[in-house]
Amino acid sequence: MEEKTKAKIKKIHVIIYLLLTILMVLSLMYVINFFSLKQEAKEQSNLLSTINVYEKETTKEATQNISESGEENVQTKVEQNGETISTENTIEQNKETERMLQVKELQGQNADIVGWLEIENTNINYPVLQGTDNRYYMTHNYKKEKSKNGSIFLDANYNWNIPNNNLLIYGHNLGNGMMFQELLKYEKKSFYQEHPVIRFTTAKEDDQYEIISVFKSRVYYKSEKNVFRYYYFINNKSEEEYNQFVKNAKNASLYPIDATANYGDQLITLSTCAYYVEDGRFVVVGRRK
Repeated sequence: MEEKTKAKIKKIHVIIYLLLTILMVLSLMYVINFFSLKQEAKEQSNLLSTINVYEKETTKEATQNISESGEENVQTKVEQNGETISTENTIEQNKETERMLQVKELQGQNADIVGWLEIENTNINYPVLQGTDNRYYMTHNYKKEKSKNGSIFLDANYNWNIPNNNLLIYGHNLGNGMMFQELLKYEKKSFYQEHPVIRFTTAKEDDQYEIISVFKSRVYYKSEKNVFRYYYFINNKSEEEYNQFVKNAKNASLYPIDATANYGDQLITLSTCAYYVEDGRFVVVGRRK
C-alpha cells in the first residue's frame, strides 16, 4: 500500500515537472516572439532615418545654388546650325519635403509602399502598403516577409484617380502596443485633444488630416438594415454618398468634435479590431487640412 502511494506521488511529481517545463518553454517562446515583433515594428518606424538620403541632399544642394545666385532664370547655350543660341529656362525650386523623398526611396525597395502614416508622439509611425487584396499584408511586413505584426495597409480597392476619396487604412490591434493598438486611446477625449492630427505622406503629397470623428463599430451581418457600414465607403461615387458618410461618422462619434468635412475634402479613415463586441472595430476619421 505504501509503495503504491509512493508511486502515485512520484507520478504526480513527474506530471507537475512536465507541466512546469512546458510552461517555461511557452513563456520563453512568448518572450522571444514579443521582442522579435517589437524589434520588427521598431525597424519599420526607423526606416525613414536609415534609408539612403541621396535625393534629399541633391535637392538641398540645388536649392542652395539657386539661393546663392539670386536668380530663378538661367541662360543655357545650345548650338543650332552652327550658331550659338541662348535659351532661357526657368528653374523651379523643388517643393518636395524630406518625407516625400524618403517615401519615393522606399518605393524602390517595395513598389507596394504607397505612403507613410504618423501620429505624432505615438507608436503609430509606419509605412503604408497596398496589395492586390486585403489579406496579404495582414500577415506580411513591408519586406514581404511573414509576420504576425502584418503591416499598416490601404484598402486594395482604393482608387487613386478618384478625387475627394477616402483613404481606408487598416492595422492590427496588437497586445504589444504596436501597429494600430494606440488608436484605442482615442476613446478618451483628452487623448484626441493631445493628438488631433494624422500625417499621411506619399511620394507626391505630404498632408495633415484633422480628426473629425472617433467611433466604435463592428462588421455587420448582411441581414442587418439601417446600420453604418463605414468600410463600404472607399471610392467616392457621389456628393450624396460622401455627405452621408460624414454625417454618419459625426453622429457615431464617441464625443463631440467641432471639425467636420465638406464635399471636396480628402478623407482618411483608420480602422482596427476592438474586442468590446464580436467583430468589433475602432475607427478614426480625418479630413485633409
